[in-house]
Amino acid sequence: MTANTGTTAPRVVLVGPPGAGKSTVGHALGEVLRCGVVDSDTLLERDNSMSCGELFTLLGEPEFRRREEIYVAQALASDGVVSLGGGAVLSAATRRLLADHLVVYLRVSAEEGTRRTAHLATRPVLAAADGEDPAERYREILTQREELYREVATHIVDADGRTPRHTVADVLALIGVHGNHDAYDPEQETQL
Repeated sequence: MTANTGTTAPRVVLVGPPGAGKSTVGHALGEVLRCGVVDSDTLLERDNSMSCGELFTLLGEPEFRRREEIYVAQALASDGVVSLGGGAVLSAATRRLLADHLVVYLRVSAEEGTRRTAHLATRPVLAAADGEDPAERYREILTQREELYREVATHIVDADGRTPRHTVADVLALIGVHGNHDAYDPEQETQL
């Protein structure tokens, strides 16, 4: 839970692997909670005028993660919903920053994550080597990060095979928001 230090803090921070639904669920939560949404990947892309995939390839992972830490810190200064890039938890500095926040880990299986990210060939971290099974690459990512997601999480929501609407409802229940959520229109929902 967020410590009351008199500073601005997000209502909820979403973490999880690529394809878990962090951006989609984050925007839907913002609608329901009537608050802003900050995505650390979007901040990185805006300020660097290129996609995270291009930036990752250009800089290499160590420098990309160093820059990502800066944008995560900026995102955590908001008072809305924050979605972090899938690899943000790899940074010890980022994990320390998350210690005082309400963090929800959106968990998906390797099979579901692979299905949801099959169209994202522009993400170098997901790129399987020639002849390598993309699902195997995704499993490697989960194996590397699962413990870190759990370490920072206040709550875990299973997003496997669930629509964003159901995942949003689960997150809202966890953060203590109940009732009719008129601001969220499930007709506008995209299937993950």
